[in-house]
Amino acid sequence: MPLWPAGFAGRVDEHTIDSELLRDNTLGDPHSRPLWVYTPPGYDDDSQRRYPVVYMLLGFTGTLPAWSNQPSAYRKSVPVAIDEVFARGEAPPMILVFVDAWTTYGGSQYIDSVGTGRYHSYLCDEIVPWVDARYRTKATREHRAIAGKSSGGLGASITSMLRPDLFGAFATHSGDALSEAQYIPHFLMAARQLRAYDGDIFAWWQDFQSRVAFTKEEDMRLLEILGVSACFSPAADGTPQLPFNPVTGAMRPEIWQQWLNWDPVRMAPAHADALRSMRAIWIDAGNRDEWFLDLGALALHEAMTEAGAQNIHFELFDGGHFSIEYRQPQALIWLANQISE
Repeated sequence: MPLWPAGFAGRVDEHTIDSELLRDNTLGDPHSRPLWVYTPPGYDDDSQRRYPVVYMLLGFTGTLPAWSNQPSAYRKSVPVAIDEVFARGEAPPMILVFVDAWTTYGGSQYIDSVGTGRYHSYLCDEIVPWVDARYRTKATREHRAIAGKSSGGLGASITSMLRPDLFGAFATHSGDALSEAQYIPHFLMAARQLRAYDGDIFAWWQDFQSRVAFTKEEDMRLLEILGVSACFSPAADGTPQLPFNPVTGAMRPEIWQQWLNWDPVRMAPAHADALRSMRAIWIDAGNRDEWFLDLGALALHEAMTEAGAQNIHFELFDGGHFSIEYRQPQALIWLANQISE
């Protein structure tokens, strides 16, 4: 069965990248990774034309084939929806690059970590030059953006702050931000749920691996906490360290600070120059987000505005954290008009 419907006007090339930077990672995850590159209608007709490019990041637990999933009979996947926009000539065409950064624990948060691997460097130092060498991109920061939802939104925010030499615009949809609002309520619930495992998240992990995933109420919450701990607060040997006492829920300040260091709200003041250099920033979230990322979006908008960032599209829409794929084509249309010229 074809991934893309009849009438799909562009093309999606499926590649595999052999990454030196991900080789021998702590989790033993594959260093050969899939990469999808979408070229818009007309790409093959004009061998001279170059295109802006947006790098697309998945949320936690997401794998690359998820981009082709049609959410329902009445909704369209992100590539199909934006392909129709380009086919109708309603936005400047762009190349889209769909990045895989999945790990055994569910995700990488798009950072370099001894607990997961060098996913930030993989994206910036391997994928970007690989794409520029093989496709007719406008290979400058002014014409290169990055976008994602949830953990992908975090990746878009922090990557743009860390590498403004590569990215000149970004979009974050319900992106991780304002860590105390996002995580602390879930830490307290996790402490209750870990009673069934004598306060040992690795006992839960062993159980999780022995059965059908996500068949217990605690699975998603504990997987996220374990996975983000591997990214943000690993021990020297890569073992995830929880930022709270798993029995009482009390915070462990030194470990928690390692999580706060990756909060884009807190990163913004130190990266004010990078934020001021952005051509365009899109921030949105549902006003009923289950991780309180509507508050995170408000705090992020405030922090980036105070840092001097310009041309920010900010919006709280009616909804929660899930089934918001329809927001991404809206941001892509806006970004296309910001970075094409």
